[in-house]
Amino acid sequence: MSPLLPPPGAPRLGLGLAALGRPGYINLGHGQDVGADKDVEALRARAWEVLDAAWSAGLRYFDAARSYGRAEEFLGGWLKARGHEATVGSKWGYTYTADWRTDAETHEVKDHRLATLERQWPETLAALGRRPEIYLIHSATLETGVLKDERVLARLAELAAGGVRVGLSTSGPKQADTLSKALAARVDGVNPFSVVQATWNLLEPSAGEALAEAHAAGWGVVVKEAVANGRLTSRAEVPPALAHLCAEQDITPDAVALAAALAQPWADMVLSGATTVEQLQSNLASLRLTLNLEALGNLAQPPERYWGERAGLAWT
Repeated sequence: MSPLLPPPGAPRLGLGLAALGRPGYINLGHGQDVGADKDVEALRARAWEVLDAAWSAGLRYFDAARSYGRAEEFLGGWLKARGHEATVGSKWGYTYTADWRTDAETHEVKDHRLATLERQWPETLAALGRRPEIYLIHSATLETGVLKDERVLARLAELAAGGVRVGLSTSGPKQADTLSKALAARVDGVNPFSVVQATWNLLEPSAGEALAEAHAAGWGVVVKEAVANGRLTSRAEVPPALAHLCAEQDITPDAVALAAALAQPWADMVLSGATTVEQLQSNLASLRLTLNLEALGNLAQPPERYWGERAGLAWT
């Protein structure tokens, strides 16, 4: 069985730790959610609280990255302490540089060279205390040249041959182009990649066709940012059609947004990015929704506008 697929009875909803492993993130209201106490132990306790709630709700897929502060450490410690078996995904290619500050000038630095991969893979093993089932290039783009770097591809092929499912996450208005390039990658005639994690949501669905192609090719597909970093939650002024549906059915925008992603036939797993147990509970309502997506109409923004607005979100 693919490690992306949940065990019988488990939902296709997973938990991403981007907002749980560090004191600053770009989700709307993140600083308010974390609260005044932002030291390491306070955030560890918060992460474990949300992880416990996710586990109790049946979630069995957890996603981290080297750049998510101490997310891998928090997740690995929680899994060991609780004795849980779960599917874990992580990512390499960004280095966390904020030094646990929310006002840092730079929070993370991207570098897709082989040296970064060779440094971060053992760091991930140490932090998690185990090998992740899924290991992704973090925010691969055509501009970094990582998908043409033969040494990086060869090293990832070695990991794949050892049983790790390797792949890439995508970001930016050219997600589909990046994924098409990855689908064509070869090392000794074999594509080392078999997983993609991409942004797809009601505001930015442009990667949908490429994700369907990846799914048809046998790749695992994970959806991130389904609530658009809070822009599809009650913290934002949501599109009128979405607001009307929520009022009519007494549901929250985040649940609708996640349900829309879960409704995509190519989506193997959809990530919640909850920072609090209350947010997670609201997200979980998506599993009980049956949506008429046509009633929402087309909420999509031009990709360049969407990603431009995302780039302007404040770290709090």
